[in-house]
Amino acid sequence: MPELLDSADPGRRDRHLGQMQNPSEMPKAEGEVPHAELPLSRERKDQPLLLCQRVSKWYGPVLGVNQVTLELRSGITGLVGANGAGKSTLMRLITGHLRPDLGQVSIFGIDAWSAQAKRLVGYCPDVDAFYEEMSGWQFVEAMARLCGYSRTESRRRTEAVLHRVGMANRSDRRIRGYSKGMRQRIKLAQALLHDPALLVLDEPLSGIDPVGRAELVALFLELAEQGKCLLVSSHELEELEKLTDHVAIMARGRIAAVDTVARIRDRLADHPLTVRIDLRKNGGPLANGQSYRHHRDLAAQLLAEVPEVCGVEIVDSPHPLVGRLLVRARQAERFFVELNRLVLDECYEVIHLETLDSSTQAVLGYLLRK
Repeated sequence: MPELLDSADPGRRDRHLGQMQNPSEMPKAEGEVPHAELPLSRERKDQPLLLCQRVSKWYGPVLGVNQVTLELRSGITGLVGANGAGKSTLMRLITGHLRPDLGQVSIFGIDAWSAQAKRLVGYCPDVDAFYEEMSGWQFVEAMARLCGYSRTESRRRTEAVLHRVGMANRSDRRIRGYSKGMRQRIKLAQALLHDPALLVLDEPLSGIDPVGRAELVALFLELAEQGKCLLVSSHELEELEKLTDHVAIMARGRIAAVDTVARIRDRLADHPLTVRIDLRKNGGPLANGQSYRHHRDLAAQLLAEVPEVCGVEIVDSPHPLVGRLLVRARQAERFFVELNRLVLDECYEVIHLETLDSSTQAVLGYLLRK
């Protein structure tokens, strides 16, 4: 875990921005505290970076977050859930924009509401709130000044983060003329200004074109490799799965599950898995003088007798002389053992095997239906 700054006075320079420059080569303004003189206490190193303990938040009679417990260290965690599940409320509690009505949120053991904890957190909100008459450069520099940096340091950091998010050549334009994707990049730039240990990103890929998404995904992975902790909320579940397989799924204000998608599926013993199987009998389309349809139907019958299988559907195959089955099965690990045994015993050749609903989207949909 990278070192963090204990002091919260306005004259500090915080840590240098990632690996963009060698710290020894970077200019130091008068009064700057050298990075090496800002050690992280041993007690904090042993603590989780983010810890939510039985956190609840009400909006009048409406319960926004209900008894949420969450512990995160370095790396990337996806936060997924339907609209109204409580994702944005949880993020505002983590970043210190809201105080919990019950429970506690801490950053390295420090109350998230405190100014000291907020200096360890970078926040990229979903909602835009800009000074529209400013240019992108002016806005990011203003945010740096509000962080307490000197004018010289603010300019240096502004240039560095705009380059890092791909806005260096477009930062002189007014924000009111920016596209959705450009506005997203500017929000990300201001979140990175003080090189925080924890980044909370609410829908950071929304409105970004495919090329831009690939660039930001690469940036997030780079930040994670540097030891930072990223909590990324997104409805772009396919993109989120490219970024991380570790997810926290929220439903009705609660954390329904936290783990990899595969392990979450394994824990859902009654979650039926849909598997597409294209097969034919070994020895060619006609074996023992019988048609491929006979062997396909026999395979369907044998699969239906497997205890973990709750349904088999025979569907048309675009490939001649190859049978296609859609199998609904529970207890995926045991099912695939049985499938392997059946294929070997009956001498079937599997042409194609694919799980159709093992994505984050499918798991999320199943949990929300439950």
